[in-house]
Amino acid sequence: MRSPRTSQTPRRARRRTALAATGLAAALTLTATACGGSDSDDASGTPSTAASRNAGSGGDGKAKIPAGLADKLKEHGIDADTWRDGGWKNWDKDKWLSAAKDFVNPVIKGLWKPERMKSAKEANKTVTTQDAAGQGVSDPAPRAVPAQAEKTPYHQHAAPVGKVFFDSPQGAMVCSGTVVKDVNHPGRSNLVWTAGHCVHAGQGGGWYRNIAFVPAYNDLGRSADQLSQAAPAEVAPYGAWWADWASTSGQWIQGGSETGGAGATYDYAVLHVKPEAGTKSLEETVGAALDVDFSAPQAPQVATMGAWGYPAAPPYSGLRMFRCLDRPGRLSLSPSLPTMYRIGCTMTGGSSGGGWFRVAGGKTVLVSNTSIGPSDNTWLAGPQLGRGAEALYQNMSRTYGGR
Repeated sequence: MRSPRTSQTPRRARRRTALAATGLAAALTLTATACGGSDSDDASGTPSTAASRNAGSGGDGKAKIPAGLADKLKEHGIDADTWRDGGWKNWDKDKWLSAAKDFVNPVIKGLWKPERMKSAKEANKTVTTQDAAGQGVSDPAPRAVPAQAEKTPYHQHAAPVGKVFFDSPQGAMVCSGTVVKDVNHPGRSNLVWTAGHCVHAGQGGGWYRNIAFVPAYNDLGRSADQLSQAAPAEVAPYGAWWADWASTSGQWIQGGSETGGAGATYDYAVLHVKPEAGTKSLEETVGAALDVDFSAPQAPQVATMGAWGYPAAPPYSGLRMFRCLDRPGRLSLSPSLPTMYRIGCTMTGGSSGGGWFRVAGGKTVLVSNTSIGPSDNTWLAGPQLGRGAEALYQNMSRTYGGR
């Protein structure tokens, strides 16, 4: 899909946007550990939520399935030890668990080694001209905004951002994610925000496996050659954090597709994670987490939004963190679906799930995540987070937070 590169924003407005963009980049650096605030409201529909429990691991390193799920796994002919020893590679349709209550993710220690992380492919959702043209209220496609490399070390400039790794039928895959606050457990969050298509295949598919979050991946922005000689701590300075609970919208599970589909406007997910080793929370470990703004204004009322992530499809390698900042516009895939945010950005697949931020009340907050983009990689679109997303988040916080 070719997007027009002419901007509809007057010259003076563009200058204000540029100044605001500079402020957003600085704010993410300076206020990452003390974020909050929101304004206006979001009239998105209320999607059903899908909260799920995974398997933990015992002191002997073997998968340990909670009683309720053990029975469910047994119904599907899955044995915990067999799963850990490679049974998870069986993607037969009758073995691929799809329902919200069936999510399992036993910790397999050492699975996500540096080389395996480096080889993971991008998880991409590309819309076609037919998907995005002339439906509902869409603003003109934005000009392409070249992605800018984030400053290193990442833990000092964009500490909440990291990579989400998972296994799919196509092999090891990668998305991006953001550490977010746990409103019911202040200062001790283990919650990560990402895209629904980074945890579940959508309609006709099921939950992905071996889902893990690596904050500040490749902290110093090393090249592939440099990483081949790097210590594991340089690749994953805070280690790998396995998802032991996951939630995505019912709309994504029921309507998500390879091109986003009807589920794209609800393409968000929250993970509850735990470390392979250690007892501190994720927020305490990385020293940063962002509040989620579920009442951000409609696109025309927001001066600037920024998208952060690890683009992995060419011309990017997935090894470095990038960001795009732009004034958002509206994208409507259908008059019956909520409008999405859209910004100009050249980031490619792998940036999916990466957080979108804005400054509200002088603090940086998460307002969306990367969901879809065109085949020519000139823009990105993300869902507006309304009441349904807030209900999903609150349920995760109340039910699974603090563990």
